[in-house]
Amino acid sequence: MFLKSAVFLLSLIPLGRLVWLGYEDGLGANPIEFITRSTGTWALVFLCCTLTMTPLRLVTGSVIWIKLRRMLGLFCFFYASIHFSIWLFLDQSLDLQAMLHDVIKRPFITMGFVSLVLLLPLALTSNRWSVRQLGKRWTLLHKLIYIIAITAIAHYWWHKAGKNDLQTVWIYAGVVLVLLVFRLPLVSQYFRQQLKS
Repeated sequence: MFLKSAVFLLSLIPLGRLVWLGYEDGLGANPIEFITRSTGTWALVFLCCTLTMTPLRLVTGSVIWIKLRRMLGLFCFFYASIHFSIWLFLDQSLDLQAMLHDVIKRPFITMGFVSLVLLLPLALTSNRWSVRQLGKRWTLLHKLIYIIAITAIAHYWWHKAGKNDLQTVWIYAGVVLVLLVFRLPLVSQYFRQQLKS
């Protein structure tokens, strides 16, 4: 399908940009921090995009959005994994004791770690075989995305709060709130009735 291929290629642009900037020595004075922030931001963007697919289906009545949801969710995990790996390998130098100390003592690290841990089972079960094997439990498991949305915003909030820079956080928090409101039974039922009428 052309749309899926286009979305896939577009989703690789942030990674390609980082590779290009690295090649051109354009990552700034602190390349590790630049890449860490960039991949973290894109993980949050793809999380929002993933959550947007269900409201788009409700509003338009088209199932094409649901067909994109899995891929967008996997890209969220992809960028979150890069984000975490940079912190683990480059920032913490694979020092597990220092990592655990960071996770326990720094709330924004804690929330980021929790978000990644919760994303892992969703990524591992985002295939048709898992859907068949898990049945109704698959749907229940993938409702973790709502908790992840909250922990991801908390991660971003605590990170930016330390620098007293919350404007962007408010925008993402507002977007996530609106997307979660669409999941409320009364709201989703309203849009279904509108499509039938």
